[in-house]
Amino acid sequence: MSDGSTELPVTSSEEPSWAPEAYECYQGVLKGLLAAGVPFAVSGGFAFHHHTGIWRTTKDLDLVIPPDAVPRAFEVLVREGFETYVQDPVWLAKARRGEYFVDLITGVGNATLTVEQSWIDRAQEDEVLGMRCKVLAAEEMIASKMFVTRRERFDGADIAHLLRSSAASLDWDRLRMLTEPHWQMLYWHLVLFAYIFPSCVRDVPAGMWRELTESFNQSVAAPSDRESFRGTLIDPKMFAIDVNEWGERDVYRELWENYPHPLKEQNTTRSKE
Repeated sequence: MSDGSTELPVTSSEEPSWAPEAYECYQGVLKGLLAAGVPFAVSGGFAFHHHTGIWRTTKDLDLVIPPDAVPRAFEVLVREGFETYVQDPVWLAKARRGEYFVDLITGVGNATLTVEQSWIDRAQEDEVLGMRCKVLAAEEMIASKMFVTRRERFDGADIAHLLRSSAASLDWDRLRMLTEPHWQMLYWHLVLFAYIFPSCVRDVPAGMWRELTESFNQSVAAPSDRESFRGTLIDPKMFAIDVNEWGERDVYRELWENYPHPLKEQNTTRSKE
């Protein structure tokens, strides 16, 4: 039932219809980036469909890109008639042409993970908007969605669907490496997956269940006083009271302020929104 607020996208197996102008716009972006040799992988709704067969309406084009490649991507986008700007120096550069947007994603919003060239090297080839290009691998998709846990947006359903389609073939060593030292978050999403799809739990290797469960049991049996409060990594607004009034440590702010790969205002044409 609707409460009268903005409608959220509904998942479907049917590809959403693209306005000819949007199709041509985004196809031109892909063609330009490929011709310029800019390293990128398509993420967002296109990558989600690649792995799960699920479509949902999307109005922008999400691309994963190493931070140092953003200025080159901006050069291409400016030639394509886009305005370019850095929305968040930790993880998001954007380009806009009228009602069309391209998101250049360089990390995770809470500063716990940065896109590396290996993400592009491991990406899988597919056809997107009529162009052969790389699509983000399932392991990187799961890792990048793991902390999308805020009140206004939660990607747990996406991760559950990615696990449903890919758990049996995942590179679990790669996923464990990407999600360290936040293994509890991976464990949480696996438990949620087991609740949603109980008949699919065997797709996750028994050794992975055992390893994470043993780690969790040990952390509960002998909790460390050196482990700090991490609520702001989940949602800095909902856990603001813990920091501002109860004296807890703001790990998110610390990571954001000391982020080693911030985006620079290079080849930008405007300020952020």
